[in-house]
Amino acid sequence: MPLEPRSREELVTFLRDLHTEFRAHGHEWENNTMDDFLEALAAWVHDSPGVYGNVGEQIPPDGDWTFMARALHAATIYE
Repeated sequence: MPLEPRSREELVTFLRDLHTEFRAHGHEWENNTMDDFLEALAAWVHDSPGVYGNVGEQIPPDGDWTFMARALHAATIYE
């Protein structure tokens, strides 16, 4: 799944692909309940400046489609 959608339509495709992935392999995800997923999403968004810094990037100041896709994807594994 590409983590850099450049439009709303590409974000929709990403989200549909994420949903398909969950239906097929959600039982393997670290955060496979809505409760755990949302908790991880909030934690990742909170910690995202450090996450971006660890790979030599800066968090987009106003967010963007890529940021949201990365945040949603990170919630599948983030603790």
